[in-house]
Amino acid sequence: MLGLKLPTDPRWVNIVSKNIDEILTDHAYCEQKAASTAISFIVTYPEYPELVQEMIALSREEMGHFKMVHDRILARGKTLGRYRKDEYVIQLMKFFPKGGSRITQLVHRLLYAALIEARSCERFRLLSEELEDKELAEFYRKLMVSEAGHYTLFLNFARKFGERKEVDEKWQQLLDYEAGIMKDLGKKETIHG
Repeated sequence: MLGLKLPTDPRWVNIVSKNIDEILTDHAYCEQKAASTAISFIVTYPEYPELVQEMIALSREEMGHFKMVHDRILARGKTLGRYRKDEYVIQLMKFFPKGGSRITQLVHRLLYAALIEARSCERFRLLSEELEDKELAEFYRKLMVSEAGHYTLFLNFARKFGERKEVDEKWQQLLDYEAGIMKDLGKKETIHG
């Protein structure tokens, strides 16, 4: 369903399970960045009311997820760790050239967002199936369903605003590129890396 060309090595869960506090901190910041991305779409593309309406709802949902993760961190007797760069996103953002028309930039941003959500969904599925902590596994199962909806939301908007054949070609190229990035990642307790 997600179309990812290179699945995460299942051993990634072993890395994560050894340091749950780290994955929770990274996850919290991913949710915060997702909310910020939704707000950025609103600010940058206010002329698209349907997009704005969906991004309003998405920003609220993502901040709700941030709170849920933050609450889990606090329940573990910890505090939110420091923000760190997301190497996956940094590498991913190098795919599309800068510039182009306003609509091209919008489509590219939507495709990036769709792929980030797809990879998050895939990672949450692994956590839901493999974590020994059943409560945390169930938490990730519920979030996995939500991430799948976000992935399709962004991809459908890209197809709506761009020419479908061209968007689908770019999507496949981006998936191929992302598979190359993933060959070097999956060795840290981070959601994407």
